Amino acid sequence: MTEKKDFRDPKKKETEKLVHKLVEAIDEHPDKVNNYYDLGSLLTRLNDYQQAEELFMKALGIFEAKGDKDAMNLLNYGLGNLYYEIGEVNEAIKLYNKIDDSKLKADSYFMLAQSYMKKGQYKQAVAYGLTALELRPDDPEINQVIGDSLLALGEFKQAKAYYDAILKYHPGRADTQFNRGIVAMVLGEPYKDYLAQAKQLDPNYYHKSEQRLNDIEKTLQATQKKD
Repeated sequence: MTEKKDFRDPKKKETEKLVHKLVEAIDEHPDKVNNYYDLGSLLTRLNDYQQAEELFMKALGIFEAKGDKDAMNLLNYGLGNLYYEIGEVNEAIKLYNKIDDSKLKADSYFMLAQSYMKKGQYKQAVAYGLTALELRPDDPEINQVIGDSLLALGEFKQAKAYYDAILKYHPGRADTQFNRGIVAMVLGEPYKDYLAQAKQLDPNYYHKSEQRLNDIEKTLQATQKKD
């Protein structure tokens, strides 16, 4: 009898194995919060949001009953990330604000900055970003969210400083190169090299963002004609 072949995608098979392994880890060690957090985070990445939410809520109930604050901090952070992912930003903000674990503070402030940026409340995003940056001064992601928020506020010179801080050590970021190019264009500085770098690093990102570039160019041309 011929052995039945498994035609499933190899990556999908690996993911299913990992999910199964984490479920087993919870069954074997129901008192270890990291097993719940890891599985909930994996389900979130797999877009299995309902199962992820149910798991985080169940785990929160377990560790709340034990009065384990460290575990609850971690689970609130995981659930906050899930809500952020599905666009329930206000719910995410409530959960990030509950976190008082020093190990998670920088991450929660960063996610608060991201959340307020998603809501278009850029001043709050800058404030939380700066607080996160005090805890992790060289983090490129934190510098990026501050730079992007300042860019959205029209604070181009300030945004430039944060983008330059990133590019000094992480020149391979297409989003930073692109936005730095926009800042340079607005400030009347040489900008084409930044945009060329962004296009080379991530052509898809560049083409998705090209309309922003065209809009800014048109605005600048209109302003120059008035002058």
